[in-house]
Amino acid sequence: MRIVRRIVPRLLLGVLVMWGAATLTFLAITIIPGDTALLILGGPDARPTEEALEAVRAEYLLDEPFLVQYLHYLSSVARGDLGQSYRLRIPVTEAIGQQLGSTATLAAAAAVLAIVLTVVVAVLSAQRAPWVRRIVSSVEVFLAAAPSFVIGFGLLFVFAFTLRILPSGGTNGFAALILPAVTLALVLFGPLSQVLRGELEEVLEQPFVLTARARGLGDLAVRVKHALRHAAIPAVTMSGFIVGGLLGGSVIAETLFSRSGVGGLMLQSVYNKDLPVILGVVLLSAAVFVVVNLIVDLVYTAIDPRVVTS
Repeated sequence: MRIVRRIVPRLLLGVLVMWGAATLTFLAITIIPGDTALLILGGPDARPTEEALEAVRAEYLLDEPFLVQYLHYLSSVARGDLGQSYRLRIPVTEAIGQQLGSTATLAAAAAVLAIVLTVVVAVLSAQRAPWVRRIVSSVEVFLAAAPSFVIGFGLLFVFAFTLRILPSGGTNGFAALILPAVTLALVLFGPLSQVLRGELEEVLEQPFVLTARARGLGDLAVRVKHALRHAAIPAVTMSGFIVGGLLGGSVIAETLFSRSGVGGLMLQSVYNKDLPVILGVVLLSAAVFVVVNLIVDLVYTAIDPRVVTS
């Protein structure tokens, strides 16, 4: 029951977040200059008749007041109907579904790689020789500050254009996944490693760590079995926000590495002003953010059950 009382308010907050994201995006798109009916019929280069424009306005309720359009949109979203893409002429759910697998694979690979790399580097470098910590800290700061496209281009230059051991782009095959996944993983690794390594260095000074070592446990066992668990909560908190933003980061990675996916779909939709698809991707991003942070709450409980009672 304590877990339920902790999760239910966050579910309600998640619904509020999604409503806010949908509302703000709908408002922003509504006030953008231009004739939406003209976009639906082919864009600025189209030459539809006035009768065709009026028919489209009536079909999509574009001739209705803003409040009527807004309430109709919310009711459609509540039923799971995100509308139809202006350009692709297919339902938005179908358009996103066609690209979601590629983006989910990329995001999952990047998240797993970032977490493994963070844990390994933090465990092996915390409280080591000063020169080791300086090198690790410098790498962390650089990766945390560098834009993802700079990291991605550097990887492309070395492994695709110079060494030619990995493809420069594409969606098919494991090899094509490596460079974009490593790019996103390194972007996540920088800040996560800074947080986890700093917490580990503090935890390793605690009395219970000295007690564990006095019982004869080796250094690695003390770090992994005892110190890591106590140091993990701040990093888990931060990872919830960062992993929730992977969908946004995929826009740059998928563009740079010529991968199909939700990021590329979003970029094309913005370019073509395909409003229903833009709204659909924004809602998907909000939903991912909400779900990831709910998972983070459950991970809190697994790491430290005392969090539930707070």
